[in-house]
Amino acid sequence: MIGNYFTAIFDYKIDSMEPILSLSHLKKYYATQKAVDDISFDIQKGSIFGLLGPNGAGKTTLLRMITGIFYPDQGSIILDGQPFRPSEDISKIGYMPEERGMYKKMKIGEQALYLAQLKGLSKAEATEKIKYWFQKLEMESWWNKKVEDLSKGMSQKLQFVVTVLHEPKLIILDEPFSGLDPVNANLIKDEIYALAKKGSTIIFSTHRMEQVEEICDHIVLVNLGKKILDGTVAEVKQSFKENIFSIETDSPENISDNNIFTVVRKDVNKIFVKINDGNNSNEVLSHLINNNIRIVSYNELLPSLNEIFIKLVESTHSTTRAFQNI
Repeated sequence: MIGNYFTAIFDYKIDSMEPILSLSHLKKYYATQKAVDDISFDIQKGSIFGLLGPNGAGKTTLLRMITGIFYPDQGSIILDGQPFRPSEDISKIGYMPEERGMYKKMKIGEQALYLAQLKGLSKAEATEKIKYWFQKLEMESWWNKKVEDLSKGMSQKLQFVVTVLHEPKLIILDEPFSGLDPVNANLIKDEIYALAKKGSTIIFSTHRMEQVEEICDHIVLVNLGKKILDGTVAEVKQSFKENIFSIETDSPENISDNNIFTVVRKDVNKIFVKINDGNNSNEVLSHLINNNIRIVSYNELLPSLNEIFIKLVESTHSTTRAFQNI
């Protein structure tokens, strides 16, 4: 029930632009569970799209169907306007899985060259692009190192390079900042923005909601194999707001409950109020001004994606348990 309810509210499509990827009624069942249970959504070209969900929600199965590793039991995948053909279309996709997928004993330069040629690049093209990316990400001295000699962060940078160097139309990044220090995380973040600006579409999967909030244009949240949220980051946050405002003032002690708002919390120079039903923020301001309250700042507090994520995931688990107990 809750999945259908939130899907109805947040199902969001941009009709004016053809999506790079369309998933329609995808299903993938295993013996003991429905890993993906009738999920549909579109991803627009050039967007940075967040695919979110707790462990075991169905994200990895979805990503493996999008990359052709798994075939759906039902439903369809349209990539760049055509039915998805894994053997022909895999060169259009760059996939950086959360798990390390490198040959530990192989030299880094040779490995990058080998993987680039698997994606359809000639040896000369691959060499040129690898040198470009190695210089860009300060990896020139790594060419003859072995993967087993790299730190987790260095391995992550290498995986990013081999994912994007063949210039795929669709780039899938699963926990791309794992193991990176803040400097290198910002470096990779800047490259993600640059790739999207050049026309690549990014699917970004992570448990770090603050990264999603900063980077993504649009998000889908899945849980227990179902889509429970679909919308732009701004729309989602607006839809879950609770009409709570922060008021910075030098006289918070002079503000109290009334028929317009209720005081939620007071700090030294700041007070938090919740607007009562039937009232609006302008009425709050008028009330404060009429009572000679000096206002330094006045801001609406929107919930973080982390708060929304926890609320929805807990709600779907509670609903599932309730049905199981009937």
